[in-house]
This record gives sequence, C-alpha cells and structure tokens, in this order.
Amino acid sequence: MLPLTGILIYIENKNINNFQLQYILIMKNYTLLFVFFIALFNSSCSSMKNAKVTDNLSNTIWELEYISGPRIAFEGLYPTKKPQITFNSTTNKVSGTSSCNGYMATYTLAGKSISFGENGPTTMMFCEGGGENVFLQMMKKINNYSIDKDGKLNLMIDEVPMMRFKKNNK
Repeated sequence: MLPLTGILIYIENKNINNFQLQYILIMKNYTLLFVFFIALFNSSCSSMKNAKVTDNLSNTIWELEYISGPRIAFEGLYPTKKPQITFNSTTNKVSGTSSCNGYMATYTLAGKSISFGENGPTTMMFCEGGGENVFLQMMKKINNYSIDKDGKLNLMIDEVPMMRFKKNNK
C-alpha cells in the first residue's frame, strides 16, 4: 500500500478529481478492514480448534488397550485391571490407575505435543503381571498424541504410537 504522500503524488500525475480521491481512500480503508477481519476470523478458528482437541481429551476415562515395548503379552502385563487415565483441562492434571495403584501427574499440552510430570504419591500395592512399571516408564517418554478416526487416544514418542487408549463408558 502506498503511503498518503505516495497516493497524492500518484493523484497529481493522473489528474484525479476530488470524488475519485475520496473513492480511493474509502476503498483503501475497506481493504484494511477486510484484511483485519480475515486475520481475526483465522485466529479465532484456530483457537476453537485447540479448544475442541482439549475437550476431546477431558472428561473421558481412557483405558489402555495396547502398549509397545515389552515382550510379554498385554494380558500378561495387566491380568486383573488395565491402566486408566482421565485428563482435567482445568487443572492440567491427569489421574487414574497405573494398574492396581493410583496415578496422578500434571500434563502440558501444546498443539499435538504433550508431556507428563512426575507421578504423585500413591498407595503402593503389588500389581500382578509387572505392567505398572512398564506403564509409568512409558508415560515419562511420551511427547506427542493423536486421536484417530475411531476415537482412540494414541500416546506417542515423536510420530510412533507407543500406547493406545479406548474410551471407557463406565
């Protein structure tokens, strides 16, 4: 866009009358206003998209159905109870069970990146199968997530899914 002095020099060279000058200035203002509203709309849509993703995580009990790494079958790691997590977007905390013991930690969410803080104190009972330690160690390594077309939560290291959770409707 030309500064006002540039417009005036342009106008003098083109022999533009007063009505045409007003029209040019009005159109310039409308153009600026249009660009502003497009930018505002674009930023509001992206913030709504992030809110929707957070809402998809929150207020749902997620139950582990797959974990990568151990050479023991999933049912052998968690013979009696599978780990579960629930995200609280208000407090940025995740809670649930690591199998037979409670699990609580903070989490940080930025786009598709996610990280979990240290697990808080829990009552330590012996968990049959040894899956609790596998779960807790994997949670420390997670740095990314996605929700697939089937509505399942994938916790990942970079782009590699390491844990998959399904919604628990209990």
